[in-house]
Amino acid sequence: QASDFYIVEREAPEAAQQALLELICKRIPAKFGFDPLEDVQLLTLMRRGLLGVTALNELLQKSLNKNAKGHGYAIGDKVMQLKNNYEKDVFNGDIGRIVRIKGGEKAALDVDFDGHIVNYPADNLDELTLAYATTIHKSQGSEYPAVVIVLHSQHTIMLQRNLLYTAVTRGKKLVMIVGTKRAISQAIRTDRAPLRQTKFAGRLAHSPAFATHRPDGARTGLDGERQR
Repeated sequence: QASDFYIVEREAPEAAQQALLELICKRIPAKFGFDPLEDVQLLTLMRRGLLGVTALNELLQKSLNKNAKGHGYAIGDKVMQLKNNYEKDVFNGDIGRIVRIKGGEKAALDVDFDGHIVNYPADNLDELTLAYATTIHKSQGSEYPAVVIVLHSQHTIMLQRNLLYTAVTRGKKLVMIVGTKRAISQAIRTDRAPLRQTKFAGRLAHSPAFATHRPDGARTGLDGERQR
């Protein structure tokens, strides 16, 4: 089934932030009937900055969870499992909701992963993170009824066609992009991630570990040049 597709242009990062909050918390639920926690996933390219995962999670936690206190986890929070845990039967990218928090010496919390309740003692909390917003990279392999995607010039280094494709194909029924047409155009034009410019190959070629001996007793590297 084809998805509805919209682009919402916002030049200033602060204006884009405000548009994201309004879309996810009010306009999408009102117009399309999607639950902002269960059905809508916000995707962005980076973790830092006003339009990064960390800042957007803080904003959405405050807006969507009445139990949030401005720091730490709260009952009702949307969270994601960060790595495979076969003992708990939860896997990298699984999204659930916190249903119980226990304080004291044996602090722990319970997360409901679609009916599967998993207990996390304090020393396992590094396996979780808030998931109101997540990176496009982390969303690979998942699908959501609706996705809202941040594509902004603030994330220039990450604007790539493959990431745009990944983000758009996560949405089953609704896809919205918030940002600038310039950023979208750059993502479409950038066919692949730029190659990292390092001196690793040169160092490897001259490394004694990869040196060979010539008949005259001299050593040469992988590039054939004589080594001292």
